[in-house]
Amino acid sequence: MAKQDYSAYQQKVIKRYYENREQIDEQRLSELVTNLYLASDKKKEKLWQQAQELMERMKVPKSRIEHVIKSADPAVLAEVVKDLQSGSL
Repeated sequence: MAKQDYSAYQQKVIKRYYENREQIDEQRLSELVTNLYLASDKKKEKLWQQAQELMERMKVPKSRIEHVIKSADPAVLAEVVKDLQSGSL
């Protein structure tokens, strides 16, 4: 795979994205809580998978991730988001 050359502007955009990735992931996780409350059964499986991936990337303890996924309860996921936002996780 060839290395791409990015313009200075593109490099700055990419840099800012990675600098703010934690906040972006936190926002996506909180949006997933809402989506899980509103989703049909068909779509919930994919949303839970996305939530698991985000929590792993955000370094949520593995035991807590397993508990959240096993419970399949958006309220439990909302508690994780609340803890992340308060900085207690």
